[in-house]
Amino acid sequence: MAQGISAHNHTHAHAHQLTRDKLRLGFILTLAILAVEVAGGFAAHSLSLLSDAGHMLTDAAALGLAWFAAIQAERPADERRTFGYHRTGILTALINGMTLVVIAVVIVFEAYQRFQHPQEVAPGIMVVAAAIGILLNLYIVFGLQQSDEHNLNARAALLHILGDIGASLGVIIGAIAIAFTRAYWVDPLISVLIAVLVAITAIRLIGEAVSILMESAPRDLSLPDLVRDMLRVPGIRDVHDLHVWSITSGMLALSCHAVIDDLPPSGSAPILDAVAAMLRRNYRITHTTIQFESTAHGSHEGFCVCPPGSCDAIYCDLRPTAQHDHNHNGHDHSDHSGHSHVPADEALKN
Repeated sequence: MAQGISAHNHTHAHAHQLTRDKLRLGFILTLAILAVEVAGGFAAHSLSLLSDAGHMLTDAAALGLAWFAAIQAERPADERRTFGYHRTGILTALINGMTLVVIAVVIVFEAYQRFQHPQEVAPGIMVVAAAIGILLNLYIVFGLQQSDEHNLNARAALLHILGDIGASLGVIIGAIAIAFTRAYWVDPLISVLIAVLVAITAIRLIGEAVSILMESAPRDLSLPDLVRDMLRVPGIRDVHDLHVWSITSGMLALSCHAVIDDLPPSGSAPILDAVAAMLRRNYRITHTTIQFESTAHGSHEGFCVCPPGSCDAIYCDLRPTAQHDHNHNGHDHSDHSGHSHVPADEALKN
C-alpha cells in the first residue's frame, strides 16, 4: 500500500514539474507570437490579425498566470492555509476567464467600427503572420498535451491556444478571400467570429473555476453511486454528512460520517483501509476524512441543518456556530426527539 502511494506521489510530482516547465516554455513562445501578430496587424492594417493578437495576449496571460500558479502550488501548507496554495491556480483561471470577456467585447466594438468604415488590408502579410502563429502554437499544444491532464490551468491554457489556432486559420481564410474578392468587410467579420470563440472559452472557464470555488462536487462524479459503493464495503452500515469537493483540479477531497458496529480502533482499521482504497481506485479521491460512529452515537442535530424528519442526512447543510447557538437556545430538545434517522440507502431511493 505504502509503495503504491509513493509511486502515485512520484508520478503526480513528475506530472506537476512537466506542467510547470511546459507552461514556462509556452509563455515565452506565446510572447514571440504576440510580437509577430502585432507587427503584422499594424503593417497589414488588419483588424482580424490584431484581434488574434489580442486573443494571443490573453494566451500569454493565461500561460504566465498558470506558470505562476504551478510554482505557488509547490509551497507547503502552513497554519493559515492548511490546504496549501493549490487554489491559486483556480483564482488565476477565473481572472483569465474574466479577461477574455473584456477582450471579446473590445473586439466586437472595433469590428462594428470597421463595418461602418472598411479599411484596406494587406492579405499577404496577414497570411504570413498567422501561419507563424499557427506553427508555434501547434508546438505549444503538443507540449501541454503531455502535461498533467487534470490541471485546470494547463487545460485552460490549452483551450486558449487551440482557440487561437482556430482564429489564426480564420485570419488566413479571410486573407485569401480578400485577396481574390477585395471584400474588405471580411476582415471585421472574421474578428467577430474570433470574439465569439473567445467568449465561449471564457464562459466555460469561468463556470469551471466558480464551481471549484463553490466547493461543488465534480460534474463527472455521481454521489449516489459513490454512496452505494461505500455501503458495499463490509462493515459500513450507513453514510451521512457527506461532502465531496475539489481542492484544485484533479485533487479531490471527501469527508463523511460512517456508521459501523461498536468496534475498537484496531477492529475498524481494516474497514477504513478498504473504503479509502475503494475511493482512490474508483473515484480518484485521495484526501479523505471519514468519521466512524457506532449506532450508539447521538444525532448531529443543531450542528447541521437536516431535512424535516431526519437528524443525519446524506448531504448536510452547515450552520454557523452563532446561528446554531441561537436556535439551540430557542428550542426545546424534546421538540426534535421524535426525528428519525434516515439511512443512506433509503435516502438514495427517494
